[in-house]
Formats: sequence, structure tokens, C-alpha cells
Amino acid sequence: MLIFAPMKFRISTIAILSAALLAGISSCSGDPSGRDAEVVEPVDVPAAVPSMGFNADSLDTVEGKVKNGQFFSTLMTGLGLTQQQAYDLTMACDSVFDVRTLRVGQTYRAYYSDEPKQLRYLVYERDKASCVVFSCTEPYRAWLYEKPVEIEEKYADVTINSSLWNDMLKAGVSPLLIISLSDIYAWTIDFFALQKGDRFRVLYQERRCDGEVISVDTVKYAVFGHDGVDFPMVMFDQKDGGNIWWNEKGESMRKAFLKAPLNYTRVSSGFSYARRHPVTRRVQPHTGVDYAAPKGTPVMTIGDGVVTSVKYEGAGGNTVRIRHNSVYSTAYLHLSKYAKGLKAGQRVRQGEVIGYVGSTGRSTGPHLDFRVWKNGTPINPLKMESPPAEPVKDSSRPAFEAAFKAYKAKVDTIQARSFVPVLFEKL
Repeated sequence: MLIFAPMKFRISTIAILSAALLAGISSCSGDPSGRDAEVVEPVDVPAAVPSMGFNADSLDTVEGKVKNGQFFSTLMTGLGLTQQQAYDLTMACDSVFDVRTLRVGQTYRAYYSDEPKQLRYLVYERDKASCVVFSCTEPYRAWLYEKPVEIEEKYADVTINSSLWNDMLKAGVSPLLIISLSDIYAWTIDFFALQKGDRFRVLYQERRCDGEVISVDTVKYAVFGHDGVDFPMVMFDQKDGGNIWWNEKGESMRKAFLKAPLNYTRVSSGFSYARRHPVTRRVQPHTGVDYAAPKGTPVMTIGDGVVTSVKYEGAGGNTVRIRHNSVYSTAYLHLSKYAKGLKAGQRVRQGEVIGYVGSTGRSTGPHLDFRVWKNGTPINPLKMESPPAEPVKDSSRPAFEAAFKAYKAKVDTIQARSFVPVLFEKL
């Protein structure tokens, strides 16, 4: 089931329109999250010229993609500039675009005058919503062009029957919403252990450019139902540069640790003091959890901390050890390789890639042996409880509670209205 809220507007008018999804709910007017509306600054292009900063209609166009091994200089000479002209253009645009960030596969369009045939402009697609425009004749210069982006506020109600991915696609929801939800709920829900009947109700914003969804980066309110229990969350910004995702109690959705250090296929071996080792066939403790995953799967640290060891450890193979605080430490075994530049003494952030799944050491196949210690004693990672981070400040509590009630009222009203046609059909 998917319901689209009747709300569609351009970024340039977002500050004018109310964030209310339904008319008549006075408590829902404005943006209860406390976040300022985003305003896009006008593009810095020459005055009195259309669109990207030049009249493209009078020019011939050649479109292509950056090839493997191609540099900015070779791209420009291939399009018709001399080496000196390419160098001068590079020097003129260095404050706008770092030519070393030219990416293979990115699209570009070259614009030529007809008589004489001469390269006049190059438009490089930096991403789906912006371009870098190069003026390829003297005086050389470059500027950024931001494409018109629309923001659409939506509501989705998805019940899992097969998988979150398949059921969201079936409901017409962008897969990008899954990424946002998994980031927000990463410390509460194991997205690899979802069950049939689990349900997401989400109020969110979708950004579109040229008719294509480019991001789902603002989840305003969501309720995840799992095993008969609801886990609501709300976006609320205290303007302190910190967390903006909270549960209904004002506790941070960001816990001290992630639920899992990687995207795994299955748990191939659990925590046990009497496991028969698959290689030695001897019964011995296995004070960790084995996550089966393809070789090369990125492995992340489950929390902020300091790397204490990066080395080969015999049966454990390539291993990374991290001390998170005075209580918790973790280890990641059998890695195929370490993250580039990782070394002992380095500080890492939660979710940072520290290595890649492998089968080094005493191992029968690619997997991650993940271990956690609490006060020096091994504990079962699958049963570890992670305390929440700092809650909403007392001074922000009234505004937070108002925001939570406003968003809940929106979702409840949308939900109630969605049942009205169904009731009439049954009459």
C-alpha cells in the first residue's frame, strides 16, 4: 500500500509553502522538525544568458562519456583544444573544479560553433543534479550549473511479504528510501532479519531532477512494526550539529554500536563454548559470530574507537582489533585485506570500512568472525544491548514533543483517510 501526499514544489518556493501534508491540521503547519528549509543559491553565470550560461541552440553538440585512463587534458585535446589551451583552461577553472576528480563513465557534452568549427563549451555532468560548464575560448573560465530540483513529500505504507526491497518496489517506492531507513534504524533493527508481516509507515521527502529520483534524504517520521511491537522515530534538529533522529521518548536512534558490522548472507556459526571446529574437528570455544558473506564484502567498525591492532594472527588470519571505550572492544577476523592506510593507533568512526571479508587463517570459506568483549569478557554479539546516545536536551523537550505529536497526527490522518474509500466500497 502506497499513498502519495498531495505536495509538490520547487526548492525555490519551499520556504514559502507550509510543510503541512493535510489541510485543517493547525498543529501540523510549518516544519515541526525544527530544520530550516534548504535554499539553493543562484548559479554564478554571466548575466543575460539562458539556462547553463550560454545559448546552446546555436551550437552543434557532441555527447560522450569519460573513458578509462582519460585525463582532463587528454579529454580536452581530443575534443579539439591544443595542449596549451587545455593547460590554460585547467589553470582558469581550478577554483571551481578539481580536474583530478574527473570520473570514468561520467557524461559530457561538447558544444561547437559551425564556421569556423571550434570548441566553445564543455558541460561535464558532475552528478545527477549539477554540471560544470567550461568556456573553452579566451577568456577561459568555468562555473557550476545546478539543475532545477523538485521536492515531493510522500507517505508510504509497506508490509513485508517477501523482502523489504521487493515489497517497496512493488509498492512503487524508490529503493533509495531503504537506504535512508537502514541508516536511521541501523542501531535498532537488523535489516537482514526482517520477518513477513513487518511493516513500515514513512513520511519522507523525495528529490527529483529531470523526472528521476535522485535522493530520499529527509525521513520526517516513521513507524516500524516488528513482531507486534512498534518502533517510531521522528526527525528533530536541536541546531547543535548533532543527532537529528529520535524515538518517541526523545532517545537517540543512534546507539553506541551498529547491529552488524557488514551486509551478510547468513549467520554460519554462533557464539558457543562447545563448538566442534570445522577444520580441526575438536570441540573448543567459539566466542564470536561467523557471518557468511562473499569475499570482498566491506566490513565496518560497529562503533567509534581506536584501532589497537592490524596484523595476521595465525588461525584468525588478517585481523583488526578496536577499543571503543573502557568497557567494549571488538575484533574482525579472517579478512582478505585491510582498508587502505589502516594502522594501529588510528581513530575510526562508526560505519567506517576497516577491511574486507576473506578466508585467511584457519577457515573453510569466506566469512567474518566477529568478536566482542565487555570488560575483558567475551559476550555474544547477537545478544549485546547497546545503550542509547545522549537524549534530547531538556531545553528542547517541549519543541520535540510538539514535533512528534504533529507528525504522528499527519500519519494517523493519512491512514484514516486511506480507509474511507475501502469503507464505502463495502457499503
